Amino acid sequence: MSPGDEHDYRGKEQGGRTDDPYSTLGGTRQTRTRLPDGDPGHPHARRPVRNSRSLVTITGIVVLLVAAIAFANRGGGSDDDASPGAKKPGTTGSAPTAATGTKPVQGKNGTIASGFAHDEQGAQSAAANYAVALGSAEMFDKTKRDSILDAVIAPSSLNRFRTTLDKAYSANFFRNVGLNGDGSTPEGFTFISRTAPIGTKVTKTTPEQTTVEVWCTGLIGLAGEGSTKPVTDGWFTITVELVWVNGDWKAATHSQKDGPAPVGGDNRASSADDIANAVNGYGGFTYAR
Repeated sequence: MSPGDEHDYRGKEQGGRTDDPYSTLGGTRQTRTRLPDGDPGHPHARRPVRNSRSLVTITGIVVLLVAAIAFANRGGGSDDDASPGAKKPGTTGSAPTAATGTKPVQGKNGTIASGFAHDEQGAQSAAANYAVALGSAEMFDKTKRDSILDAVIAPSSLNRFRTTLDKAYSANFFRNVGLNGDGSTPEGFTFISRTAPIGTKVTKTTPEQTTVEVWCTGLIGLAGEGSTKPVTDGWFTITVELVWVNGDWKAATHSQKDGPAPVGGDNRASSADDIANAVNGYGGFTYAR
């Protein structure tokens, strides 16, 4: 999660779109998503043409923040590549991303799921839930960010994450994305940052360390009348290296890349109020594999 340019994002005092606080820095046993009954519909109409700069916004901030995280975790080489049973990228036989029917975890560490199974499915559940937490709007608040990091990051990596992210979430960074210098949201606006996992895949695993890719979509922006940094969506894949520590999976490293992204539909863009009301009115999920 890191500062940046001058893209368009949100807030009353906004410049162009630049820094994307969206590095998603900015789930139990099998992969299933608990979804609420019903599915709100969207009126079908021609989608207005988006400004090319707005399409770059999410990518810009995400890349910057991910770079900061990558730097924080740099130098932690591992011998797991040669470990027996290690699963390499591209290995066949991975379980498809499909619901298994296994009940989600019951444990909670604050508002974040905990107590994941000590197996591949548990690791995938952990990675999905941690992606949601690290991509949330709460990451822009120092106190809440520290609580999230305490809940999802491995103790051996915690100080590196915290130090790097504290530098990344600077006053200049907040202003560049339309927030106030202290990270608060300008009056009259609603800041939105939400990540939704679409599927997970294990690319390497040993009994004590598992690497999981989480394919996600997300929302980020500032909703409110007159916002020049409106809420936009994006698609990205997060890679989380998890280690088994103190009876649970915790994140040791975190990185992100763009896509895969589907072709955009023809849904008409909703008003800023509708988006703000939806995000405030619809709660998130606990993800399980």
